[in-house]
Amino acid sequence: MTQTNISTEPIFKSFNSEKLSLSNRTVMAPMTRGFSPGGVPGEDVAAYYRRRAENEVGLIVTEGTGINHPSSVSGDSIPLFHGEESLKGWEEVVKQVHQAGGKIVPQLWHVGMTRSEGDLPNEEASPVGPSGLTLDGEKVTEPLPEEEVVALVDAYAQAAADAKLLGFDGIEIHGAHGYLIDQFLWENTNHRTDRYGGDLAGRTQFAVEIVEACRREVGPDFPIIFRFSQWKMNDFQAKLAHNPDELNLMLQPLVKAGVDIFHCSTRRFWEPEFEGSDLNLAGWTKKLTGKPVISVGSVGLDGEFTSFSGANTTSLDGLIKKLDNGEFDLVAIGRSLLMDPEWVKKVHGGRADDLLPFNKEALQKLY
Repeated sequence: MTQTNISTEPIFKSFNSEKLSLSNRTVMAPMTRGFSPGGVPGEDVAAYYRRRAENEVGLIVTEGTGINHPSSVSGDSIPLFHGEESLKGWEEVVKQVHQAGGKIVPQLWHVGMTRSEGDLPNEEASPVGPSGLTLDGEKVTEPLPEEEVVALVDAYAQAAADAKLLGFDGIEIHGAHGYLIDQFLWENTNHRTDRYGGDLAGRTQFAVEIVEACRREVGPDFPIIFRFSQWKMNDFQAKLAHNPDELNLMLQPLVKAGVDIFHCSTRRFWEPEFEGSDLNLAGWTKKLTGKPVISVGSVGLDGEFTSFSGANTTSLDGLIKKLDNGEFDLVAIGRSLLMDPEWVKKVHGGRADDLLPFNKEALQKLY
């Protein structure tokens, strides 16, 4: 590892916002694992999250969990966030994390048009999206009728209500990476002419209604995190917003709807988002909204996560400087924590030499 030469203290300051208090600034990033047969997280999944809580992770964001819609996920081992057995599994996860002194939020997810026809768990369910287009622009199904859009909003709201009932510490709504909500946000996949389409503000309407509906279900004091990205799985150069003014068109309606924290997904946290400023996407989001933000993207590693090949550990100096300067408030760690549940504890203890490089074989196991 390239030695971190400055104090890691900024990472380990407590975080206190209006609705969420954390022991430090670290967040476990959501990472799909696929170890929940039949959509039900078992004891191994609960233990996996508990290990991170035991080792000083400030906030755990679960892997994406499918809302109550037939085509919300693609794969029979992706955890669901509806149905008695799945919710009972998540209740045990919450219990384990809280017993270890941690905090946890579920990531509420619908994959939209990234699902293929015939995918499990519901082979008969077709993929759905704003205009029936894949990320590459191929027309596969008809655009969602407005009444089904409304039903999807209700499904997110029900998941939010269940999260609060199960004792979670908040929710994260997955609006990034080309999945359903992002397909509404992105002009390439949203060609609608009704209230869910048009300019960027119009394309934000679906996300706004989801946040509003979730807020109605959970009340004023329950934290709502919204994750978004510019890049898509098929296009790392994609942009929802080409400048800060455009970004603001999307962010302000979401703030008004009830988002408390923005989770700004980038592939490399150190890269500036727009010309003429060193601020990354999280930095711009904080500047425009005044809301707390989570930054993410290859933290502690020298290769971006979208390749999912191996990566070596690297210095945290640049991250710490940005955090200490107030560019962002929280730092999400993905692959490093997937590989090593003790990563945060090791950094806190100055054990840089003990940090592990990322090996893609880690994807096959719950460390």
